[in-house]
Amino acid sequence: MVEHDARSVTREAYDAAAPTYAQLFRDELRGRPLDRAILGAFAEVVSGSGDGQVADLGCGPGHITAYLDELGLAAFGVDASPAMIELARQAYPGLRFDVGSMAALNIADGVLDGVLSRWSIIHTPPQELPVILAEFHRVLAPGGHLLVGFSASDDRSHPTQVFDHTVALAYRWWPDHLAAMLRESGLADVARMVREPEPTDRRQFQEIQLLARKT
Repeated sequence: MVEHDARSVTREAYDAAAPTYAQLFRDELRGRPLDRAILGAFAEVVSGSGDGQVADLGCGPGHITAYLDELGLAAFGVDASPAMIELARQAYPGLRFDVGSMAALNIADGVLDGVLSRWSIIHTPPQELPVILAEFHRVLAPGGHLLVGFSASDDRSHPTQVFDHTVALAYRWWPDHLAAMLRESGLADVARMVREPEPTDRRQFQEIQLLARKT
């Protein structure tokens, strides 16, 4: 019940924040060359293992889904917030966007070459994360890749830490701990990108982008 309530609260919070969020983050990649680089590497490895079908899970207003499309992937977006999905459909009418939950994806087994989870797991209660990772594994084809982005905790003795996200309760993860959870789900990490915070950043957290492969 607690996990269900957490999902509902998060969905409602993002519904309320959707227009502001879309405005703030629509051009976020413009000033983030490292993010563009890791997304480009993700696109390359995904294209090399199949026809490039990718789900952007937690896609928000769809700007990253559209970027993946520009990189040549057959990308579609999924988000729990109906308001976010409506904005994505309006902004990118040529792409597919679905309302859905990462905990129970309406996607067949083993059909995706890639899954992008860009800061979409941060609102997941730690005890629920294995269910979501199992879904990532289920929908990926053998050899498919997952790129997951998250904020790092700063204490290995506390693998998850709550932080003051503006929209809803959120968690940081110790990278080695999350990588171990991925391995338990059949997803072996193959590369990591660590971005140190800028002095002007409000939150002084490392940002981690972890690339994993379905074994």
